[in-house]
Amino acid sequence: MPESQSTASSLISIAGLTRQFDSKVALKSISLEVPRGGVFGLIGGNGAGKTTLIRHLLGMLKAQSGTVRVFGLDPIANPVEVLGRIGYLSEDRDLPNWMRVREMIRYTQAFYPTWDSAYANQLLEAFDLDPKSAVRSLSRGQRARAGLLIALAHRPELLVLDEPSSGLDPVVRRDILGSIIRTIADDGRTVFFSSHLLDEVERVADRVAIIHQGQIMLTSTMEDIKETHRRMTLRFSQPMPKPPALLGALASEGGGSEWTYVCSGESGQLRHAATALGAQVVEELPMTLDEIFVCRVLQESV
Repeated sequence: MPESQSTASSLISIAGLTRQFDSKVALKSISLEVPRGGVFGLIGGNGAGKTTLIRHLLGMLKAQSGTVRVFGLDPIANPVEVLGRIGYLSEDRDLPNWMRVREMIRYTQAFYPTWDSAYANQLLEAFDLDPKSAVRSLSRGQRARAGLLIALAHRPELLVLDEPSSGLDPVVRRDILGSIIRTIADDGRTVFFSSHLLDEVERVADRVAIIHQGQIMLTSTMEDIKETHRRMTLRFSQPMPKPPALLGALASEGGGSEWTYVCSGESGQLRHAATALGAQVVEELPMTLDEIFVCRVLQESV
């Protein structure tokens, strides 16, 4: 693969990816671009297709149709070149239970020429892990820390985290999705993580994609998503039996002369549309990522 392709602005490029398991369509013609650098959050409910998509990135599944490129390479055709540059933490923290922590570190080190032993020791101390502990005896939080250590210690260009906070207490969540992810991203590397904990995604992600029933519903920067979604309450001159159609409205509730809309669009355009209906904007509020996600999913389900 030409070098120019591997250094393109998109670190991950997916086009028309479809995956079906028997009669169930897990991914439906997904296209997604993930730029180099920063934190990319893939959000969706259980069974939305997050893990299936990640398995294609790692070459665990072959695309039935469409293409998947990571670093400009096909993970299936070039597994060594791709996986050697990726750090991965799975949701189930699949670690070798028969080893001790120190043995696991030495074992993993042999697979990565870029392994940084000094950094691994720093993480061992920062994560408060006893190198003599048996992996099987680690708590869920300790397993997450140990898995993150071996994912990070070879200083990967891409860190892939599948539901990294699943089942963890708030302190461990903060360690993983706060300082560690941000440090990797600020170092010019890329973090791609899936989660159904939207408040955490909102706190750390630069870009977000919403996946629902195997389809990408929305993808943009976090700033743009927050800026173009708002809750607006309109007051009409007389009671309305149902909410008047408003340009950009995704949902509405209320009654009488006051109706509240969840809207998508630029604030000035939305206000202009409200004025055209003869309504007064009495309140305009920002929305959380969780509120935006719920509204989008409900709209899709109607």
